[in-house]
Amino acid sequence: MIGRWIEGHADHTPDAPALRFEGQVITYAALARDIARAAAALAARGVRRGDRVAFLGLNHPAQIVLLFACARLGAIQVPLNWRLAPPELRFMLEDSGARLLAATREHADAARAVTPEGCALFDAEAERADGPAPAPAGEESDPILLVYTSGTTGRPKGAVLDQRALLFNALNSVHMHALSPADRVLTVLPLFHVGGLNIQTLPALYAGAEVVLHPRFDPAAFFDSCTRDRPTLSLLVPAVMQALVTHPGWAAADLSSLRAVGAGSSEVPLPLIEAFHARGIPVQQVYGATETSPIAIYQLRDEALAVPGSIGRPARHAECRVVDAEGHPLPPGGRGEIQVRGPSVLRAYWPDRPATTEGGWFATGDIGHVDEAGRWWFTDRLKHVIISGGENIYPAEVERVLRTAPGVREGAVCGRPDPRWGEVPVAVVVPGEGFSREAVLAHFEGRIARFKHPRDVVVVEALPRTALGKVELGALRALAARG
Repeated sequence: MIGRWIEGHADHTPDAPALRFEGQVITYAALARDIARAAAALAARGVRRGDRVAFLGLNHPAQIVLLFACARLGAIQVPLNWRLAPPELRFMLEDSGARLLAATREHADAARAVTPEGCALFDAEAERADGPAPAPAGEESDPILLVYTSGTTGRPKGAVLDQRALLFNALNSVHMHALSPADRVLTVLPLFHVGGLNIQTLPALYAGAEVVLHPRFDPAAFFDSCTRDRPTLSLLVPAVMQALVTHPGWAAADLSSLRAVGAGSSEVPLPLIEAFHARGIPVQQVYGATETSPIAIYQLRDEALAVPGSIGRPARHAECRVVDAEGHPLPPGGRGEIQVRGPSVLRAYWPDRPATTEGGWFATGDIGHVDEAGRWWFTDRLKHVIISGGENIYPAEVERVLRTAPGVREGAVCGRPDPRWGEVPVAVVVPGEGFSREAVLAHFEGRIARFKHPRDVVVVEALPRTALGKVELGALRALAARG
């Protein structure tokens, strides 16, 4: 089970640093002790194998401690996106049936406001128990993460990842990054996403490396950390890369310790890759989904420099293929849906809904192709997801709120290109009595997370529709782009 990772390092290299957070260094021995005490505290609260323990807060060592404590007990952590609105958080807590909601002190009030009946609060930072830790009960086949990802129907779906999936995902990361105990990983992306948690952070702890953990991304703090902490690796998304290269401190920043940076979550614009390459820092693209833990396809360092823009080759412990609309594999050059299978693919959607096709293939909903050299390329998203600053926004979810806005006869939501965020959501509406743009935009406040709110409202006489009456996405995007 993954809990043995930390115990093993505590035995072999007890004084080696595991986590560095806000000036505090936590060794592997100290981390192992904290995990044991947290497991004892969870057990004292009645947490047993299969129980769900949600976490709400900014990036904090407590989330990592509780994850490994859950692994020891065979329990499941449910990371919550602190940017979500209260109704969204409450839905995830109720849907998961969480026994406890562990929150950092900064988010204690928010946690109290959303805790449903049957779910108790837990002080993520301080609640620990002395005495003997419970005997390890978790196994590799036990689920360890229940991660909610927005569904195309507008309701979030919970992807269930087991301990074995995290192990093989870590092995993929070790191969991708050539991770070793000598590495120091700078984590600035949120741990409530599998990207921030699983692409470098947990694999670094598997490898015995050090993780420098920031509560959240800040460009100046990133530069300061590169100078002070000398990280060898970091993981970024396009919006973060854009914030760094356009920051006044970019040109003078000492980034010489970085061997490479990983980048993913959406198509990475070539100018951003070139800006890092000009500083001598390879950008290793990584492709995957919440359902694939997420590492499925990636570039090694040398190919990142030689072929910028490619997403790389299938992971060491993953099979990938491109299929047509009927599910038939396509030859090199053929554009179709990317499918993935292997030990790091989710076992099901919560609680027990099938997630893969016959044969164990997970359909990503993304379009790509393979070139004659065996390199993979991302083409477009089959689903109409909007990727804004690394966050997934599904139009159906936003449209559910839009339909109840005052003065809107009908409307649809799509993405508009944005130089900072990649895309932003825009509402295209047919106005009715009492319509005003300001009222429509204000209607979203408190109903869904702010990053999902439309940034603009475009007024049209009628929505563009196909012969079958469906909204035609290409024409809708054209209307949104014109404003």
